[in-house]
Amino acid sequence: MAKGYAIFTEVIRDQARYDGYVQKALPTVSQHGGRPIVVDDSPEQIEGKWHGSRTVILEFDSVQAARDWYKSSDYQAVIGERHASADANAVIVGGL
Repeated sequence: MAKGYAIFTEVIRDQARYDGYVQKALPTVSQHGGRPIVVDDSPEQIEGKWHGSRTVILEFDSVQAARDWYKSSDYQAVIGERHASADANAVIVGGL
């Protein structure tokens, strides 16, 4: 089964509030079998336009597990804190 990845590109507007969001969000990722594999504040842009200065990639055992995490009541309870502190683009993709 292919791994699932949640990928975020972010512009953080309120670092303190965002840090609080991360402290609450990380346990929800772990509870759904996910793990952060990339958190980079200075990605090297090599083509096109890239949104934000932070890129985050979370790995899950499957695309469905990533979807289940994102839609979970635990994560939805804290997602508003990310929305209030950062502008983000997000996708869920499957690995090879």
